[in-house]
Amino acid sequence: MQFIKPGTTIDFVSRRFLFLSLSAAVIAIGLISLIFHGGLNYGIDFVGGTLVQVKFGQATTPDAIRDALQGLDLGNSTIQQFEEAEGGEFLIRVEKSKADLVDLSDEIKGALDIRYGPGQVDIRRVEMVGPKVGEDLRRKGIFAIIYAIIGILVYVTFRFEFKFAVGAVVALVHDVLITVGLFSLLNMEFSLPIVAALLAIVGYSLNDTIVVYDRIRENLRKAGRKTYEDVINASINETLSRTILTSLTTLLVLISLYFLGGGVIHDFAFALIVGVVVGTYSSIFIASPVVIAMRKMKFLQRQNQKV
Repeated sequence: MQFIKPGTTIDFVSRRFLFLSLSAAVIAIGLISLIFHGGLNYGIDFVGGTLVQVKFGQATTPDAIRDALQGLDLGNSTIQQFEEAEGGEFLIRVEKSKADLVDLSDEIKGALDIRYGPGQVDIRRVEMVGPKVGEDLRRKGIFAIIYAIIGILVYVTFRFEFKFAVGAVVALVHDVLITVGLFSLLNMEFSLPIVAALLAIVGYSLNDTIVVYDRIRENLRKAGRKTYEDVINASINETLSRTILTSLTTLLVLISLYFLGGGVIHDFAFALIVGVVVGTYSSIFIASPVVIAMRKMKFLQRQNQKV
């Protein structure tokens, strides 16, 4: 199936500075947001605390639940509704953690039973993460992303050339920074599943970029008198149909997950949706222009050495 007609010649390369500037501006907005918010809104996976998932048999609100739990001295809490059917389901995140989760679960259920009556409250899940474990998970999550990018740098250098590896890594870092920046702008919770989503984004974006790089390598062998920029432009156009179709079909699945998968995976699905959109953009507008820039830098270095 051809989404883009064969022979289409959209001039991506000549507009590369425009798109590089646009990406730099979006990343800068995300970084400013991170500074303004004092970092990301980490979930209990990273800062420690207790998460309780509760289903209610009657309609209620986060404020009413917070009021019912006031007497338990659980510290700061955030209450989020993620299922609106019947009474609805809520995620209650509290600052404090206790070694005995059964006791904590009983305390919360007892307080809610007093407010809503027996049989109206069902504790579905209780999870606790200590502060030290949370800090350790946060550190390991950051290192997992860094190690993945270093591995990709080595792999693409081995399979293509170093300048292609730099282009791929710049595109991946670009995707991760924009996704993280958007989470900061929207003040969405950054938890362990979001780290998993970022790693999935890195893999997806790399796959798209490698397809374009493969076509560039093929076309360079039969380039004749074509310039390097013309070859890259032609390669992006030739793979454009495949890139858009793959992204659209992936997005259909992710959008279904976002709307039908339930509140627990909302943030995870959202991160992947953003990642697929940004990853598709970067494989077309960021990765290859960086390769051109690297080639020009190398050319200038050789010229200077001759002088």
